[in-house]
Formats: sequence, structure tokens, C-alpha cells
Amino acid sequence: MVEINGTVADGFETVREEFAAFVGGEQADYEGQLCVFQDGRRVVDLWAGDRDALYAVYSSTKGAAHLVVALLVQDGILELDREVAYYWPEFAAAGKSAVTLRELISHRAGLIGPDSAYTGAELSDDRALAERLAAQRPFWRPGTAFGYHALVIGALTGEVVFRATGSTLQEVYEERVRAPYGLDFFLGLPEELEGRFRSVQPMLPTPVQQAELDAALTGPDSLGSISFNQRGPEPGSLEEFANLRAVRAAGQASAGGIASARGLAGMYAAAISEVDGRAPLLKPDTIAEVGQIHSVGRDLIIRDHGAFGLGFQATADKYPFLGAGSFGHSGAAGSQAFADPRAGLTYGYTRRRFAYPGGAAPENERLAYVVHRAARAV
Repeated sequence: MVEINGTVADGFETVREEFAAFVGGEQADYEGQLCVFQDGRRVVDLWAGDRDALYAVYSSTKGAAHLVVALLVQDGILELDREVAYYWPEFAAAGKSAVTLRELISHRAGLIGPDSAYTGAELSDDRALAERLAAQRPFWRPGTAFGYHALVIGALTGEVVFRATGSTLQEVYEERVRAPYGLDFFLGLPEELEGRFRSVQPMLPTPVQQAELDAALTGPDSLGSISFNQRGPEPGSLEEFANLRAVRAAGQASAGGIASARGLAGMYAAAISEVDGRAPLLKPDTIAEVGQIHSVGRDLIIRDHGAFGLGFQATADKYPFLGAGSFGHSGAAGSQAFADPRAGLTYGYTRRRFAYPGGAAPENERLAYVVHRAARAV
């Protein structure tokens, strides 16, 4: 039996029971964390394994990246309906001159990757990725459809941030978000914190799950394979991606973030709520805009239904019990993080073992439901 540690506030006892029911089942070597804030106050802080562990959160990183974009839009430094080329002139090449920042961050630009696979070194370097993508012709006419820019959306929006501010997205995040709140959510893990990182452990997929994964990627030159860089003689392994120190050190803004559940939930709490006497990072109009659905329907990469706001996933589309305008992002190893502004609720979940075929681990649906029900009852 795996030991469950941590605390829950009055009224959230059912959350502990649900977390224990999952962890105490067949996952004998399970490690993970769950954290919830309500109205800026931490009400759930549970873990199995190491209390202070930091995990790879993969695409949950995109939430931090696009919080930076939201702040710069709110400040008037970036304008959603300006052409990307206004900030980044090289981007205008190959028929992209009219692509707006709004289209780019809602996965509508068709710029899912380069024609030839990128190397591991390039994949850890957002600015190197951006340089290659500036010359790339889109894989569909921008604005006509959407598809998950899995490994490059942070590089694309990050280059816009750099051109507009002179600072990298990671630097802006550190200065304006992570450091002021002391968040355990890093876009660039310091060397001295490496001892807290828990390497990603594979969870072998069942034959059905593997078939789903194979079907999603299909051929080596398919849109899915291009988006996930699954081409060339040695396609990259997502499990190994975050186990590379270069990736963790760089804090690649699409998938290189390292965090605890406290860090994930705490970042969204800072975004929408007063925390420790600090005003919310985002104003009500900004919160409404980032959570507004911009892309919905069949995702050309995932080849299934999807929904995005401005850089964030439209989380209520996946979990319909959440309030309209909820926004967040999941990650390939199973992490999930979101804000439900109508309930004043934020949620962060991490796990060590990789979840197949990717995205939020299945247990998040039940955990999020129990959390939301408890929050509404308090």
C-alpha cells in the first residue's frame, strides 16, 4: 500500500479519499501530487512519494508560457490582432505575412514543425526552433483550421515575446510570475535544485493504447509525426526528453517545464485570485479573453476533438462540470493544471510515471470532479 501524505481543508475530505483510492490501487510504485487552491487559499496538498519532488510536466508548461503572453497583452506591449511579422519580420516568409498573434497562439498558424526533423539540441533551444520556423511554409492555410503545435508553440510565441521586450519568455516568467510567488514551477531548473527532480519513468502501454498512439502519428511524414518530431532515423522519445539536463536547464516553453503540483496550482491561483495580499496577475477582462474558445472541432494533429483558448486549453470542454471560461493545460506524462475562475478554483496534478497515449492522465477526470464538487459545497 502506498502511503498518502498531506492535508485537506474542512469539506475536502472526499478529495483525499479519491486520491488514496487511485494511489492505493494497482500502482504499487506510484508517485504523484495533487494541490488545489480556492479563492487564493490552498485547500488540498496531497502527495505519494516525496513531498518536495519536482516532476516533468511537459505541455502543462504551455500554461506558464501563455500566462506571460496574457500579461504582455494586458500591459499593451503585445496586441492580439497585430501580424506576428510586426514584431518578428522574418516570420513573414513563405506566405505568413498576414498571420496574427491571435491565430498563432490559438494553434491556427499551421506551423507545426519544419520540413525536416530537428535535432535534440535544437529541440531544447526555443530560439533555434524559431529561427528554422520563420522560413517554413505553413502546413495548412493559416486561420482555416487548427492543429496542436505540440513542441513549437512556446518557441513561436516566445520569439514574439523576445522581439517585443528584449527578454526571453523564460526571463519574463521568472521575473513576473515565478520568483514573486516562490513557485515550484520552473522554466529553467537551476542546477542546485536538480536533486529534487524525479526522472520520468515509463509506463508500458497496453496493445490498445499503443494502437491509439500509432494511429495518432501514422506515417513518418504525416502531420502528427511532424508535430511530435517522430521522423528521421532516431525519432525522439518523449519519456527521455525531460530526462535530459539540457532540456530542464533551458526550460523549453512548449514542454520543458519542471514543477510540483503546488507550483502548478499556485501559478493559476496567482493568475486569477488574490494570493498572500497580492492582487491577481490577470484582470477580469483578460481572464475572460484567454478562456474564450478560439479553436474548436477536429484537431488536425490529434485527429480528434479539441478546444483551445488563447494558448491555453479550454478545460471545460474536457471536463464539462467546470465553469465556462475555465483554462489550463495538460502534459504528456499525465499532469493537469487549470483555473476555473467562476469557482475561484485552481488545480494542479503531477505524476512520475508516463501516461499513455499522452495528455492528462485518466484519473484527472474523477479527481477534478470530486475537487469541484467539494469546492461548490464549501
